[in-house]
Amino acid sequence: MTVPTGLRLTALAVLSGLVLAACISGGDDPGTEGGDDTITIGISLPLTGDFAEPGKGVQQGYEAWAAYTNANGGLLGRNVELTILDDQSSADRVAADYEKLINDDGVDLVFGPFSTRLVIPAAQVAQDYGFLFVEPAGAAPEVFAQGFDNLFYAAPAVADDHYDHLADAIEAMPAAERPTTAAYAAMDDPFAMGTAYGLKARLEAMGVTTVADEVYPPNTTDFSSIAAKIANSDADIMVGGTQYQDAVNLILALQQLNYQPRMTAFSTAPTNPEFPQAIGDKTEGILSPTGYTPEAAYPSNQEFVEFYTEEYGTAPGEDQANAWTTGQVVAAAVEAVECAEPEPECQQQLIDWLRDNEVETVVGPLSWDAEGRPQGAHLIQQYVDGRIRIVLPADQAEAELILDKPVW
Repeated sequence: MTVPTGLRLTALAVLSGLVLAACISGGDDPGTEGGDDTITIGISLPLTGDFAEPGKGVQQGYEAWAAYTNANGGLLGRNVELTILDDQSSADRVAADYEKLINDDGVDLVFGPFSTRLVIPAAQVAQDYGFLFVEPAGAAPEVFAQGFDNLFYAAPAVADDHYDHLADAIEAMPAAERPTTAAYAAMDDPFAMGTAYGLKARLEAMGVTTVADEVYPPNTTDFSSIAAKIANSDADIMVGGTQYQDAVNLILALQQLNYQPRMTAFSTAPTNPEFPQAIGDKTEGILSPTGYTPEAAYPSNQEFVEFYTEEYGTAPGEDQANAWTTGQVVAAAVEAVECAEPEPECQQQLIDWLRDNEVETVVGPLSWDAEGRPQGAHLIQQYVDGRIRIVLPADQAEAELILDKPVW
């Protein structure tokens, strides 16, 4: 993601290609470092390496949240200052970064990095030192199987729960009107399979029979045989656990076989701006979960979108939103227990408060189970009259859910 020109938020230079320190303060002296009037927050992000693009998006979200917080009185009346290190997309480096932030830099709080691969070692360091650890981008099942009792994922749902609102809507249909058969095609990837099979479990519990179930390698480009099996099944609903190009190729193969499901849903791909051009004028009725949209009517989201757009010249995306949400979650705990110190007693109070409370955020109200899984679901979007619109849940809907997909 390229940082737009004309920003009012400025990051300090990358030192030796390894460390980027971003210090944001809302007082009259922007050069003030630390002290009793400042709450310092340590963060490691992949600003170079494999995850650099989304890492920079998370950086923007964190910086925007800090600027907004300082412009609105700070936390506990104190300015927020961020120290951001570049972990170079390395699991070893991210662990070392959090060791440095806690031991050498003496930060008061920490925020999490981007990606499951970096979240797990970072969370381990935070747990070793008794720090609260709220993270914006570790949704895979293994994150929540480590035994962490300090971790909270700042997003609406883990992968298995992305389609919960759609499953609820199908379950609410009269039994005689529900789909009776379903076909699944999923990339061999924890996230993609999690989304598809989370819905599969819900549908099977309703009595919807699985008539096709295909898993394919991430590098698959030829979907002719998979499409043939799905088309031959004539399933009422077709669910794709997909990324982008694989979804496009599968849909084109299904269209060529004139397979016409009553409902069809694909993770990730339909929310991509290039999706309509890729499959032609045949998007109507296609469903997809999404963790964030600037159009969501959650109260704080409108403030977020306005502030972020003014600062960056463009609306925020999901990476920026999840970073801002991380800030909201930590801030809610800090204000509630009235402490933001590195001492174990304060950190445990923050952890305990989040275990027992719900927080209103730009991605909706969040609460968590004992392992840090959010207890929500993604919004469901659908192409309606040629535009992708929120259709579920009803209180966030921009358009009415199309239950019977038009012919593609």
